[in-house]
Amino acid sequence: MNPDLSSQVRSALTRVIDPDLGRPITDVGMVESVEVTAEGVALIHLVMTVEGCPMRSRIEKDAAEAASRVAGLTEVRVTSGTMSEEQRRALVDELRAQRREVPFNKPGSLTRVIAVSSGKGGVGKSTVTANLALALTRLGYSVGVLDADIHGFSMPGMFGVSTQPTRVNDLLMPPIAHGVKVMSIGVFVPEHQAVVWRGPKMHRAIEQFATDVFWGDLDFLLLDLPPGTGDVAISVAQVLPTAELLVVTTPDSAASGVASRIGSLARSTEQRIIGVVENMSWLSVDGGERLEIFGTGGGERVASQLSEDQGTEVPLLGQVPLSPRVREGSDAGEPLTASDSSSEASKAFMRIAEHLAKPRGLAGRKLPLSLA
Repeated sequence: MNPDLSSQVRSALTRVIDPDLGRPITDVGMVESVEVTAEGVALIHLVMTVEGCPMRSRIEKDAAEAASRVAGLTEVRVTSGTMSEEQRRALVDELRAQRREVPFNKPGSLTRVIAVSSGKGGVGKSTVTANLALALTRLGYSVGVLDADIHGFSMPGMFGVSTQPTRVNDLLMPPIAHGVKVMSIGVFVPEHQAVVWRGPKMHRAIEQFATDVFWGDLDFLLLDLPPGTGDVAISVAQVLPTAELLVVTTPDSAASGVASRIGSLARSTEQRIIGVVENMSWLSVDGGERLEIFGTGGGERVASQLSEDQGTEVPLLGQVPLSPRVREGSDAGEPLTASDSSSEASKAFMRIAEHLAKPRGLAGRKLPLSLA
């Protein structure tokens, strides 16, 4: 055996990242053994977290490619098995060690939690959530989406997610679609089956999504709230008190009138409203004409009312045009912002995302400083 080459191979494997956990396979106990024979053959044995791991082939391939870059090897052989219950329990304990509480509530958390809300249904709140998540991802951020609309979940369909999350004991690894981590009650419920839950059970579901899902290191967690100011909105404020509210409305007075009620919710829950998005603002037709199908001024009215109500400026972050392609993308499981960055609607979502991504102040935040 060649211990020096074995050490180099193990070091090379630190560059192989588990797609579910977002951590090197060497850090999570997936590299069970590495040996290099006298003839220069690298023998690598990996252990997957669960039987039938959907990422097995990808991890084996990545491990073989990483090891093949080590000079002096004549061949690389990668085999794999499955973690024992003891190994799996140790991994889960390690992952949960820093997550005994909701990770996003800890003082050192760098994840910005944004709850996308609306006063009424039908304003395109879920469409805005999905496309903003894709826009933030295109800007280079790590993004997760939590579908908090328990009764009216739509994120799995919009992102094209059809598989259940990988389960490692009682820890869930969220499916990843278009680079976004997505979690919804919809991934557990058979198609066309209703979720018949009342307040306490929905509250528990929100808690579990926040604590029992391994989100990893996120820059943004977007929550798609149900319309209105009911049980789930209150539960989110209790489970994720750092969540900021982003209000979605349409230009018409009916939608903008009820959207301003979010201000009352924000006062009660002591949450900050970071801005307003006006959706379906106009329809562009041939010749460059804009048809304002739902009227005008709704977003500005809501922003003005909320600013007065909150005693601080609540800006209108952007206006998103009405576009059949936005609807088509959502129906196909491929939000428009992911498939066509040149469209008018995609550019509007990108401008809003850029505003949300502006650096925040550091007042009251701990900085990683040390004295040499």
